[in-house]
Amino acid sequence: MIKYNIYDSLKRYKNTKYSGMRVGGSHNWNYNNGKWHETKEAPDKWSFKFNSIKTRVNPAPTNSGAKINTKFHWYLIADQIATKIDNNSYMTSMNGIKFKIGHKRPYWKTFSYMYPEQVPYKQRIIKILEETLANLKAK
Repeated sequence: MIKYNIYDSLKRYKNTKYSGMRVGGSHNWNYNNGKWHETKEAPDKWSFKFNSIKTRVNPAPTNSGAKINTKFHWYLIADQIATKIDNNSYMTSMNGIKFKIGHKRPYWKTFSYMYPEQVPYKQRIIKILEETLANLKAK
């Protein structure tokens, strides 16, 4: 018998259908031994890469969540404050928002945005940036 997985059930938010965690849900994660690499590209511009395995603070409920090897594509907009503690250390605080661009189930050939009738990922990112800019200007 296949058990029902509430994670995969279709939900609705502001006339948009989606699956996954319900709007308003939250997770707490620990990042151990994360690797941050940054390169200065201009006097006030850096590119960066961050790689880490994150683990849940509390174990996932049985039969919940995405299947093993599912991938998620997120777009992040964040503020970072780095405070120098000593010659070799900084305390980093980052606050921001992240937007789901797409996902790839283990048995799919590509990400969801590559399938017909889906919004291409670049269009989705442009819409996110335009809405974020409009919200900043309105404040």
